[in-house]
Amino acid sequence: MEIKRDITGQLVRWKDKPGRKPLILQGIRQVGKTWLLKDFGRKYFSDVAYFNFDKQKELGQFFSTTKDPKRIIENLSLVHGKAILPHKTFIIFDEIQECNDALNSLKYFQEEEPGYSIASAGSLLGVALSRGASFPVGKVEFMDMHPLTFSEFLNEAAPELASYLNQIDKAEPIPDIFFNPLCEKLKMYFISGGMPEAVVTMLENMDLSATQDALHNVINSYLLDFSKHVDNKDVPKITYIWNSLPSQLARENKKFLYQTVRPGARAREYEDALLWLVNAGLVLRINCSSKPHIPLASYDDLTAFKVYLPDVGVLRRLSLLNPVAITEGNRLFTEFRGALTENFILSGLLTQYEGLPRYWRSGNRAEVDFLIQFKNDIIPVEVKSDENVRSKSLAFYRKEFNPEISIRFSLRNLKFDNGLLNIPLFMVDHTKRLLKFV
Repeated sequence: MEIKRDITGQLVRWKDKPGRKPLILQGIRQVGKTWLLKDFGRKYFSDVAYFNFDKQKELGQFFSTTKDPKRIIENLSLVHGKAILPHKTFIIFDEIQECNDALNSLKYFQEEEPGYSIASAGSLLGVALSRGASFPVGKVEFMDMHPLTFSEFLNEAAPELASYLNQIDKAEPIPDIFFNPLCEKLKMYFISGGMPEAVVTMLENMDLSATQDALHNVINSYLLDFSKHVDNKDVPKITYIWNSLPSQLARENKKFLYQTVRPGARAREYEDALLWLVNAGLVLRINCSSKPHIPLASYDDLTAFKVYLPDVGVLRRLSLLNPVAITEGNRLFTEFRGALTENFILSGLLTQYEGLPRYWRSGNRAEVDFLIQFKNDIIPVEVKSDENVRSKSLAFYRKEFNPEISIRFSLRNLKFDNGLLNIPLFMVDHTKRLLKFV
């Protein structure tokens, strides 16, 4: 199965851009970066030259002995087995964070040989840079690759339903003949999540056991990274935090607590371990906003934050929630206080808005799940994992700050009423577009 990824369009625009710079594609391990770049190269270039700095450590010598792009290309051409040509060959530097000299060489390619089409991929690039690796500032372009969104999943699982959602141009109820199947497809997505191997296993074979195994393998690859790329003394701390994530999200107040990591744990002992997970992209840190004003980043309360995972399927597997829950009504959405649903909504919002959302809390009186900055407006977002949509917190916020528009995600139908836009969970990827209709 060849899954179409929306990010391919961004790659095409990068390829055709005047003054194009070398590209760095960022994303967590197993998200499909290598497959995407190879597929893109095959479709849009005459040849693809692929180099992996993790598997081919000796490649680093080409970059440590010279900074001259022409000499580097001559050496790489010998490894590739034929000439690497400007504008014709698509050059892929995979796991580039393993070779700092290669990373730094992108500067010289941009300045001296801009005709070469170079894309780099790195799953732990953020970790490498946090350790002070030299970097070609201003000489590269970045692109972030996320797990498959539900919309991308739906395009493969039920193209006719995806097409129907794409043509909605009013905030009015969706007929049951579409609404109910969309809910069922969303349950499937909660099982597989958006990691490509798990999605292909789910859609090709409908084999829940094999999907479980695929996600287990993904999680194991992350655990191997802990031991491979972290000082031995820090591995236990990172592992403790990683294993605590389901417990962190299972509490009604999902504020991250170091005591949940391990009895007696303190911030000063574990904050570096948490930062490693954030830099690796394996954890999303959502800060509390002291005031819902623009720009949101200016009002972060750095002492209060919540943590989520980049993929709902990985969270479900890490939580040991059995996929049999797909047969148990809405249990998948409501399990451990709706944490899966919150994580799902956050992942959907990330691909539509710049920067991370925040959340808002007013003492013990109210807490709004997310705040998003849309143009010059702050929009409060409430997430409900079922059809019960009563929310004292959102009502409190609306009375306190009188936002022009508020959003509620739930299993209720699409509707706009009195400044409140209710979006069905399965339409989270359409949020930005729906806001244009209200």
